[in-house]
Amino acid sequence: MKKTTKYAPEVRERSVRMVFEQRSEHPSQWAAIQSIAAKIGCTAQTLHAWGRQHERDTGQRDGVSNAETARIKELEREVRELKRANEILRLASAYFAQAELDRRNK
Repeated sequence: MKKTTKYAPEVRERSVRMVFEQRSEHPSQWAAIQSIAAKIGCTAQTLHAWGRQHERDTGQRDGVSNAETARIKELEREVRELKRANEILRLASAYFAQAELDRRNK
């Protein structure tokens, strides 16, 4: 069973900033990531992922930013709601059309 720990956005931002600031003090960026990850209590892979996401959010790296991801989720939710509403309207229309045909036959 996997346990996930939530870190505050401020902790994430500060950690990523520390990696970029201390990059010159370490032989590689990975060494800086490992050093800082040990200090804040997360894994190096987690901090590495935060850094990559920060680069995508700031346009330094290709990919989908957090803002774009949130917008896509919002649009997908809206599409689901509209499809549900259209299905309800379609069923109601068919019901009332059938009721109108039944009424004319009497």
